[in-house]
Order: sequence, then C-alpha cells, then structure tokens
Amino acid sequence: MQIQYQDLSFEVYKRLKTMILSEEFKPGEKLKQEHIAKLLGVSRMPLHKAFQMLEDEMLVENLPRRGFYVTKIDHNLMLDVFECREVLEGLAVRRAVKVITKEDLDYLKSLFKPFCGKKKVDNKKYMEADQEFHNSLLLISGNEALKRFENVRNVLFRAYRGGLIREPVETLPEHLGIIDALENQDEKLVVQLTLEHSTKTQKVLVGKIEEETKSKFVFIGDEA
Repeated sequence: MQIQYQDLSFEVYKRLKTMILSEEFKPGEKLKQEHIAKLLGVSRMPLHKAFQMLEDEMLVENLPRRGFYVTKIDHNLMLDVFECREVLEGLAVRRAVKVITKEDLDYLKSLFKPFCGKKKVDNKKYMEADQEFHNSLLLISGNEALKRFENVRNVLFRAYRGGLIREPVETLPEHLGIIDALENQDEKLVVQLTLEHSTKTQKVLVGKIEEETKSKFVFIGDEA
C-alpha cells in the first residue's frame, strides 16, 4: 500500500511539474488543493506529498497560513541561481575539457550554427539553444551529481520565458569562445571564459535589481 502511495505521489508530482513549466499554472498563482485533487482524480495526501517535492525543486513555495503557490521568478532569485550556475559550470567545464568528444563538440556547435553571420536572430530559438548549451555542459562533464541540480535548471528554464537577459550579439561570441576553448582542451581559458560569461549576466541582473529598488523608493516618496 505504501509503494502505491509513493508511486501516485510521484505521478502527481510529474504532472504538476509539467503544468508549472508550461505555465498552465502561472507564477504567483495559488495552487488550490481541492480543485487540483479533483482535476487529477487523486486524494489530498499524495497531492500534498507532490507539493513538497515541487517545493524542494523551487517550483512552488509554501506560505505560512496561506498555502502553496507557484514560485515567482524575480531578478533576486535569478541572480541567486546564476551565482550557483557559475560555480556548477566552472566544475563542469573543468571536467568536460578532459572528456569531451568530437560528437559533443559538433552538437554544441550545431546549436549556434543557425545564428552565425545573421544580422537578425530569432530570439525564441536562440533562447532554446542557449538553454540547451548550458544544460549540455553539465551533462558532458560526466559528473553524476551535477546532472541532479534540478532546482537550478527549473528556475533557469522558467526565467528564460521572460526573455533574454543579454542580446545574442553579446552572448553568441562568448558561447563560441567557450566551445573553441573546449575543443582546444584549454582548461584555464575555458574556465575563465565561462566565469566571464556568467559575471556579465549577473551584472545586468544587479543593475535591474538596483533600478527596481530605486523605483520603489521613488514611489514611496511620492506617496509621502
């Protein structure tokens, strides 16, 4: 009986995760347990367990006395996640440079080939390539632990829906430089380029956070 309960919870978790990532449930939306239980045809016990699993992956948050909500992706959370990814990718490229294959390199190059030499880039397609590139670095490293940082990937996946943080004209040469360093098995350079790539994005996020903070102070001052 316990095994059935665990299996059901996991199935509910997978279904809800898909719905959140596809934005059937919007960021900040309350997850009404009775409605969802009826929608999925389950009791509240496996549903609650599924919510806890989603909370562990930063997809939902449990607000005291209010219930479960889909986690909002703001610039502060994105900055936290990019700081984590910087560390993870530093380790990933150190490993990848030693084990990467020609097939891996060809795949990474193929992600950005449609955008090279183009004056106008389809931002949506570029975002998909960008995300796949960074996910692939973790996989190519061969480090099993890195593959399991699902919470970081979840936040980044949803963050990409808000649009690019920096334009392709900036990031495309950076991505290609990282690939070249991997191909040349230059560990020092690939770590440096990966760090610089992340740092530039984080600076943009810091700027956005500062702008939002200033706007709040101006709004409060106007009210006063």
